[in-house]
Parts: sequence; C-alpha cells; structure tokens
Amino acid sequence: MHVNPVAKPAVEKDPASSPRKPARGRHDREILALAIPAFGALVAEPLFVMADSAVVGHLGTAQLAGLGVAAALLTTAVNIFVFLAYATTAAVARRVGAGDLPAAIRQGVDGIWLALLLGALVIAVVLPAAPAVVGLFGASPTAAPYATAYLRISSLGIPAMLMVLAATGVLRGLQDTRTPLYVAVGGFAANAGLNAGLVYGAGLGIAGSAWGTVIAQNGMAAVYVWVVIRGAKRHAQDDGPPGTGERSALWALLRPDPAGIRACARAGVPLLVRTLSLRAVLLIATAVAAGLGDAEIAAHQITLTVWSLLAFALDAIAIAGQAIIGRYLGADDPEGARAACRRMIAWGVVCGVVLGLLVALARPLVGPLFTSDPAVRDALTSALLVVALAQPVCGIVFVLDGVLMGAGDGPYLAWSMLATLAVFAPAALAVPALGWGLTALWWAMTLMMLTRLAALWLRARSGRWIVTGAAR
Repeated sequence: MHVNPVAKPAVEKDPASSPRKPARGRHDREILALAIPAFGALVAEPLFVMADSAVVGHLGTAQLAGLGVAAALLTTAVNIFVFLAYATTAAVARRVGAGDLPAAIRQGVDGIWLALLLGALVIAVVLPAAPAVVGLFGASPTAAPYATAYLRISSLGIPAMLMVLAATGVLRGLQDTRTPLYVAVGGFAANAGLNAGLVYGAGLGIAGSAWGTVIAQNGMAAVYVWVVIRGAKRHAQDDGPPGTGERSALWALLRPDPAGIRACARAGVPLLVRTLSLRAVLLIATAVAAGLGDAEIAAHQITLTVWSLLAFALDAIAIAGQAIIGRYLGADDPEGARAACRRMIAWGVVCGVVLGLLVALARPLVGPLFTSDPAVRDALTSALLVVALAQPVCGIVFVLDGVLMGAGDGPYLAWSMLATLAVFAPAALAVPALGWGLTALWWAMTLMMLTRLAALWLRARSGRWIVTGAAR
C-alpha cells in the first residue's frame, strides 16, 4: 500500500459529481457498519440529560429551570473539548489507513493523557466560579440555587467525561464503534437507575441527579481505559520480544509523552475554536431563553434536549465519515474518500427527513413526559415544530462537518463557525428586544444551521479538504 509522505491537496469541483471508483453498496455497508453502533453511543449523552430532565422535572419548574442553566454550562465545559474525540478519530484513522497500528494506539493514548490534564483544570475553574457563572445567565432567584448545586457536583465528573471522549475517538479511529455502544448503554442504564434512586429513594433532590451522573461517567471512563490498555498490550505482545522487552513496549505505548500531548493539543486548537463558537451559539440561546421567563427556559431546556438527541443521531453518519474519510486519505485513496462523501450526504438527507417527520408527529406527546406546567407545554409544542422543519438541513450539515473533520480540515471549520456565530448572535439577541418568544429564538437557531450549510457545502465543492498521507 503506497502512502504519500507529503500531504498534497487534490482539488475536485463537487463531491457529488466526481467519478465513482468504489461500489456504492460497499460504501453503504461501511457507513452502516460504523454509523448504526455509533448512533447508540452518541445518543447516550443527550439521554443522560434527558433522564436528568425527566427525573428533575417532576420535582418542580424551578428545579427544571435550574437544571436547564446548569446542564448548558456543564455541557459547554465538556464539549468545548470535543476535539479530544474528533481530532483523535481522524488522526488514528489515518494511521490505520497507512498500516501503522502501534502509532495509532500511541496517538490515542496521548489524547487520553491530555483529557485527564484538561479535566483537572476545568474542575479547578468551575467549583469556585459556579455561583457567579449561573448568575451571568440570568437564572431567576428560585432557579439559581438548584443550578449552582447541580453544576458544582456534576463538575467532579468532568475528567471522566473528557477521558471518555478521547478513548471513544481512539476506538472510532480503529473502525470500532461497537465497544462505545456497549459502554454507552451500560452507562445510560446506570445513570437512569442512580438518578431515580438518589433523587427519590435517598431524597437528595437535584443533587442526587448530579451524583448519579458523576458515578456513571466515572464507571464509563474506567471501562474505556481498560479497553485501551488491553489493546496496547496486544500490540506490545505482537511487536516486542517476550519478557522485559514486551513490558517496555507496553510502557512505551502507555506512558505520558509530553511531546505527543503537546502535538495533540496543537492539532485540537482549530477544532476548539470551532467548538467554542458553536457553544457560544447554544449559550446565547440559553441566556435569551432565561430572560424570557421560567416557563420559557424550562421549555427551551426540553427543546434543546430533543434537538441534541436528534443532532447526535444524525452525527452517527458524521462519525462514520470521520473514520472512513481518515482511513481512505491515510491509504492515499482520494477517489474512495469522494465516493464515501457522496453516499454520506445522501444518507444525511434521508435521515433528516425521517427524523423531522417523527418530531412533528410526536411533539404533542413530548411535554407530558417532562412537565405538568401548561405554560411550558404550550411553548414547547411550537418550538418543536421549528426543530422538525430544520432536520433535513441538519442532516447535511452534520455529515459535511464529519467529512471535513475526518480530513483534518480544522482551520476551515474554525473560520466558518466564527462566521456562523456572527450571523446568529444579532438574530438571537433581537428576539427579546422585539418582544418575540421562544419560537422566534428557534427560528434563529435554524438560521444558524442554514449558515453552516452554506459554508460547509462551499468547502466540499472546492475539494481542498482532500489531502492524502498518514498525517495531514
């Protein structure tokens, strides 16, 4: 297998118009083999929040409103480092395509060490700053204490959450999305059971929900670390002599490597900028909803939870794209990458239409699952209709986002997301100024997705994302 050691851009006018070398059915099988298990693993994160919302929502509207603010802040504290999964997936997949599995493992281990360091830093910031940060987001006096309590306790699980991101990226890059599925299912089941038991059985209220999530996340991190160590040990046995040489080879794969950790951090900077911009969009939306009133922020929290569930479902195809595109480019097969891109776009459109129809039909049933407040239910029903209409656009956006991540095209993703933020912010901030409500805020969210679609489609047409080699 020939791999060009020098990364060279190959320009193609349109990902949907180039010649198809691999069979379409082959790419469908590859996409589905990775995307179906990835779907189950990806929806675990919004299901964690959804389980919290369902349990806490029946404690009262103030508790649910507090959870809405705290969950947005906690998700931001974790997801700004989602590059630990995305950059690791692309880098590991390229090395898999180039046939260098020990280097792929080493790349992933560096990401896990970086995750542990970043998690410790985040805790040090969040614990003392929690009340001030909650106050900045305009939580009402009744909701603020609940938001602060949930945020402080849940922050203790942040290192585990980041390690889960990095370890998941390792396995995805190795073309394994089944193991993350099994771990996610176990984690969700544990989280749901712990939340119900601690909130109602132990009478801990919203604090019990937070502790349940912390315990579940640490359990997931422990399983992932064990899986990665087992894989590293297998490669150490294959590559090194028995005895001391084998142990040395294993330590060489698992030890913290300052140079490798720094390289992971540098590679993640563009994706960090991209993610910060996206999180800014979601935080602005939460702040605007909080200013509209407790019923609106509670309805917004439920809508955002549903939107996140749909986003992660669509992102399953994008995750498959990251692994497949990285592998093809690492193997110096740009035609395979182009064909895979075309098929994933088609899958994104179909899945977006199906999910949109499901949300439109099911929206009257969603409210009673989370709250008995009529005002919250009314605001929720209208907002969910907007979410349903936007799903076909979301399907294409998430797929193209995954394709460019798999290609390592981080700088473009960063600049395009900054431009999207510049379009969204004034539209969202105009909602309360003009006296509009939650539905208008979600139309602003749809404008954000249309802006992303335009930027990503232009990049896909240019073909400049196609760069071959074991590293970009």
